[in-house]
Amino acid sequence: MVEAPDRAEVALGNPSFVWRFGQDRRLDLIRQYAPLEGRRILDIGCGLGVYVRKFRELSDRVAGIDIDPKRLREGAKTTPGLMLGVGERLPFRDGAFDVVVLNEVIEHVQDDAATLCEALRVIAPGGRIVIYAPNRLFPFETHGIYLGDRFVFGNIPFINWLPDRLRNRLVPHARAYTKRGIRRTYGGLPVTVRVETYVYPGFDNIVARRRRLGAVLRAALYRAEHTPLRSFGLSHFVVLEKPKTAGEAAAR
Repeated sequence: MVEAPDRAEVALGNPSFVWRFGQDRRLDLIRQYAPLEGRRILDIGCGLGVYVRKFRELSDRVAGIDIDPKRLREGAKTTPGLMLGVGERLPFRDGAFDVVVLNEVIEHVQDDAATLCEALRVIAPGGRIVIYAPNRLFPFETHGIYLGDRFVFGNIPFINWLPDRLRNRLVPHARAYTKRGIRRTYGGLPVTVRVETYVYPGFDNIVARRRRLGAVLRAALYRAEHTPLRSFGLSHFVVLEKPKTAGEAAAR
């Protein structure tokens, strides 16, 4: 247990610092439902730009936006195309992108529904929004918790299974979504849902310490993603498509 860090920094979450198996797997899943080669890609909540760098291997038209100037300055040392801004008011014209990615971001923004409205605005017809967001049924809270004025970082068991009032008191800095809750963020938007499922984590830290155990967990739980046990995965994985015509939107 440690003294609470700055609450504003905690509320921003921890960005990806390195690229490992877990990130590769998420990228592969994105590419199954949202082609990236040569596309105009926006990473909302890009942090240090780790995903932006990887996207740039597939396209030279990639931008990242984040609310934290410190992270952006650090990321800009190695990655072009990073800029300061908030998801609720994106500084881009309508239809500027083909793919918008929100990787474990909407749980941190002030207004998740408004952020998705903006994401929809800035993608072209036929474009796709990719969302990874914390699953309320996952047995561990990965954002840490507050015990009074003290902050406890780590994977804390069963916090997300508590009633809303208690869970939100312990984790005021990040949302976790039920299936109904995640659908509420985009339920009123004129989009087609291309995929709506769950994913388990990469288990990279476990593999680094206990390779065999990590391999067993990956094999078992990645198979579970194709069974009802997927509902207990780490994250929701959702891909939304903007209709290509007004008629498609009206027919939804």
